[in-house]
Amino acid sequence: MKSREQEYREIFMAEALEYYDAMSRHISELEKAPTDEPALNELFRLMHNLKSNARAMGYNQIGEVAHHMETIFGLIRSKERIFTGSLVPVLFTGVDTLGNMIRAVGDEQETETVDGVEELLNNLDRLVKGEEPVLPDAAAVDDDANRKLELSDLVYIQIKKLDHLLNLVGELIIDRDRILTLSQEIGSPALQATAAHLFRISDELQYSVMDARLVNVGSLFNKFPRVVRDVATAEQKEVELTLVGQDIQIDRNILQIITDSLLHLVRNAIGHGIEQPTERLKAGKPAVGQLTMSAQTERDDVLIHVADDGRGINIASVRRKAVERGLVSKEVAASLDDAAVRAYLFEPGFSMAQQVTEISGRGVGLDVVKLAIDSLGGQLRVDSTLGQGTTFTLVLPTSIAVKGALLFELDERSYAIPLMHTDSVVSLWPEQLHIVGGTLLADLQEERVPVVSLRRLLHNGDGPLVPVQRADVVGRQDIIVVNYNNRKLGLIVDRFLRQQAIVIKPMSKPLDTIDLFGGVTLLGSGQVCLVLDVPALTRLFLAKRP
Repeated sequence: MKSREQEYREIFMAEALEYYDAMSRHISELEKAPTDEPALNELFRLMHNLKSNARAMGYNQIGEVAHHMETIFGLIRSKERIFTGSLVPVLFTGVDTLGNMIRAVGDEQETETVDGVEELLNNLDRLVKGEEPVLPDAAAVDDDANRKLELSDLVYIQIKKLDHLLNLVGELIIDRDRILTLSQEIGSPALQATAAHLFRISDELQYSVMDARLVNVGSLFNKFPRVVRDVATAEQKEVELTLVGQDIQIDRNILQIITDSLLHLVRNAIGHGIEQPTERLKAGKPAVGQLTMSAQTERDDVLIHVADDGRGINIASVRRKAVERGLVSKEVAASLDDAAVRAYLFEPGFSMAQQVTEISGRGVGLDVVKLAIDSLGGQLRVDSTLGQGTTFTLVLPTSIAVKGALLFELDERSYAIPLMHTDSVVSLWPEQLHIVGGTLLADLQEERVPVVSLRRLLHNGDGPLVPVQRADVVGRQDIIVVNYNNRKLGLIVDRFLRQQAIVIKPMSKPLDTIDLFGGVTLLGSGQVCLVLDVPALTRLFLAKRP
């Protein structure tokens, strides 16, 4: 497996060789038309980009040559120099030297081994000062017609082509699982060996395609310094942005989908989270607010944090507003912990109101952010300390085509729940469960978690759930504990089956109108399996609980 350093060097090489090819083309155009402004502007841009990339990678000598070349092209742009006379061969030599230095990096050689670098830098310095350069004799120039022509190792592929390829891989995985199941049923050693080989190959193909779709989080993060500056200026606040984990990789489509959500969270953190400088000083804080955007990996997920050191969320005010809006009774609200109270910030009827923004210190439209994350099968968490700040955490899958899932059985049918929302699985006996107010409760990891029969929840109809009686709980209860919006819920099922990767397909009409199911998948047996939508199930339980 390639190291991160090798990957970065390959990316640098691919871009640098493209820059070199473009430089060679544009400098030839400039020789024919010395006043060609588009060619001149492009040469200046290419030198600037190569300088920045080389210095970022630690190839300082390439950066130094590109910097000197950029300076000369800048002088030509400002009409302080003319692209004529002895200046022309020096700049052509400069482009050739950069090409040799880039190739040296590709061959894992030191750029110091490239001939003529010091002479080139001296000549470029002379040109900047208005002095004549020292040119090589004609024989030395003729030694170059042995010039190599090279193509970049980087191929640009449209995302829609990768999407199509990944969909085909998804179909292959479904058929692979069916073949594997059939081979086990038939019992032919030869067929089983072939199926096992197909499994390995398709697995490798799947991860190769997924890997091709990965991009650095920094490709999005690096656009935010300007956003923060503009919003802070408009709000008359001072904000310092810190970026962490830009090299974490994630599926490009996922990054595209969360772009607006991150923009929303950052604007809210500055507009409603971070206080005015005078308010911060009174609170004993520095006048400059701190905003951090960071990314990290956790198992198969990518976690993106947006953290501010602002005023935080006033839990008591949110609790009171939730009761006023009829989202929860006063009695139940009093028993909720801080995490459960903060979850109301994402309710449409709650977070859309401007008054709530002023009370909670958070912005309008957090429900929209939540829906975007839900569409990816991800999670949105919020942690806050009053007076100290707030952190939003986006828990995202690295890929949206193939997902890990827990399979279980209910009424002799197989169902799937995405692992992203699966907290744990437990088997409990009736004496380990409590009934409070007609709701079944289980004490799990020092938490009291509501439990409901998935059968009753799915088949209940439009009315509220009938209060649970002790007689309703008989025998061992197999429970899948799901987690959504900082709320845990135990779902009683008939039987656990297994964990496996699945390809989720959209529901066909008219089943696509049932929001309790997030899609379907095909199992190795050929059976169609419904994939449960945990956010919808959680909302349904909260609406119907006794």
